[in-house]
Amino acid sequence: MEFFCYHRDRADSLALRERLREEHWSYMDLFARQLIARGPTFAPDGETPTGSVHIVDLPDPVAARAFAFDEPNQQAGVYRDVLLRRWRNMLGRTMWDFPGGTSGGNRYLVLGLGPDPSAVPAGPPEHGELIAYGPLLSDDGTAWLGTAALLRAPDATMARAALTADLYAEVEVHGWEFGGRR
Repeated sequence: MEFFCYHRDRADSLALRERLREEHWSYMDLFARQLIARGPTFAPDGETPTGSVHIVDLPDPVAARAFAFDEPNQQAGVYRDVLLRRWRNMLGRTMWDFPGGTSGGNRYLVLGLGPDPSAVPAGPPEHGELIAYGPLLSDDGTAWLGTAALLRAPDATMARAALTADLYAEVEVHGWEFGGRR
């Protein structure tokens, strides 16, 4: 089962985040074979971390909750909240398989939350710069709760256009970059 996990940073937690960097990476190393995508999100300045995205293939929701809540930054209080949802990999690949490579251009996390209950989740848009794309689902996988996309786009406005805005109560756009050890 695939899961989307987005930890949002607490205000003023940057020093703690930096101090725990190696512990965070070591923890993620334990899941290297299961990771579909990972990486930090950033404030509009492009420098200040605001969160951490992990898309991971795990056996069940219990394992996903353990993954999310045992993470060292979560345990130490770096994060203020966690969005954890079942997810379906509509592209069938990992971020490392993205033909555009791991660097170059602006990358974004786009979240469409609270979809119109009468709408049906759409397949990936015709957007050649998608890195990861899929629906956010209930624990049992039956209810569509939103959509998460990682993509490369010229700017945040173009990134937002990857999701049909009128389907969602809210669309969030966050600067994002490929994660992992540098």
